Amino acid sequence: MRIAGTSYLDSMVSQLNLLSSRQYQLQNQAATGQKISAPADDPAVMAQALNLQTDSRAAAQYAQNITALQSRAAAAGNALAALQTIANRAGEIATSADGTATPAQLQAYASEVTQLIQQAVQLMNTRSGNQFLFGGTASGSAPFTVTTDASGHVTAVTYSGNSEVSQSEIAANVTLAVDAPGQNNTGSGPRGVVSDSRYGADFFNHLIALQNDLLSGNTNAITATDAPNLSKDQDNLLYQVAANGAVQARLSAAAAWVSSQQNAAQTDLTNLAGADLTQTLTQLSQAQNAYQAALATSSQFMQMQQYILSLL
Repeated sequence: MRIAGTSYLDSMVSQLNLLSSRQYQLQNQAATGQKISAPADDPAVMAQALNLQTDSRAAAQYAQNITALQSRAAAAGNALAALQTIANRAGEIATSADGTATPAQLQAYASEVTQLIQQAVQLMNTRSGNQFLFGGTASGSAPFTVTTDASGHVTAVTYSGNSEVSQSEIAANVTLAVDAPGQNNTGSGPRGVVSDSRYGADFFNHLIALQNDLLSGNTNAITATDAPNLSKDQDNLLYQVAANGAVQARLSAAAAWVSSQQNAAQTDLTNLAGADLTQTLTQLSQAQNAYQAALATSSQFMQMQQYILSLL
């Protein structure tokens, strides 16, 4: 059976196209380091690669959330530690202001307590970025406002926040709240930092009462009422400091886990879709040689065909 020259020519052109396409594919792999760039290259592998990329992006978002929460928790932790120092000093003053203290000492203590209240208000109005830390979810404005009389003594500290806290996702289906509301007297929900009726904590009012009793020289009230009340505030702040420390430890663990997930996803993606450069370059050289050989063969065929035609 005689094969027409056009059939051979068509086959030759098809082979050259295949070899050219193979060269392009290998050149692209060598340039990008990826052995697949389109679903048609390997649909099954491409599907797995897309899933790994989705996992990697999710882990990156979790890492971003955790970093933001760590900054916020650290700022809150510093404020709480300073607030605890103020509470301890107020407790020391309440203990020292007994029947042996002179009127001048009581007045000096009263002035110090006034300053402690002002400092505590500033701490409870601490911000992280443009958000206030201790106002609950009403974090857009300062949660605490102080009122003083003509003598500069504090008469009231008002809370304008709420008792709710926001949750942030740190892993798939895992959320965490790093904030604590400044006040929560609702009887449920997160524990308030300076005021919570469930635990007898009412730090600012207790400090104001201590200030006023010092000003009036009422040492009996200081010993019988103010000191025990401040002890409850100290216990509540101790809880807050410990809770903040636990949150920071959890965030550190979460950050390490997310980092390992990111690294694992990237490694899996590289193993799955990454091209072996040495192998790719070898295959590219082979493909180029095959293409050149095919070109030479086709050239010889065309010359022979022209010679035969010249004899006819």
